[in-house]
Amino acid sequence: MVDAARELTQKGFQVLPYCTDDLVLCQKLIDVGCEVIMPWGSPIGTGQGLLNKYNLRTLRERLPNIPLIVDAGLGAPSQACEAMEMGFDGVLLNTAVAKAQQPALMASAFSEAITAGRKAFQAGVMLKRQTASPSTPTIGQPFWHQSVNKT
Repeated sequence: MVDAARELTQKGFQVLPYCTDDLVLCQKLIDVGCEVIMPWGSPIGTGQGLLNKYNLRTLRERLPNIPLIVDAGLGAPSQACEAMEMGFDGVLLNTAVAKAQQPALMASAFSEAITAGRKAFQAGVMLKRQTASPSTPTIGQPFWHQSVNKT
């Protein structure tokens, strides 16, 4: 794959490789001139979604200036939303829409999910935590019973 990409880019083609989520492979494709990388979420046509979220997040973190498009394996709009929340630049769809009982409605659902995911990424999704942490201060609230020091 890398040799073919090298040859094609040297001949002036813009190569948009469909590949696995392997960081080393993706970096090699960039090194030979690919300007966009299209890793799979899962094997094509499976609808399994983002099988290796760790690898996909690593790609986004390590390749911040490269357009990344999840290409293959998505089956539900929520999976596309999650890819966009992770900072991917887009998703490529076919089977999820083509195999839906109502393809036009499914395409619309994916469109809305992609928009929502992108907005969430731009807004800055909160970091996950291991422990509870209230976001609303409780001191000074009417439901909070404070002891008052009367001296």
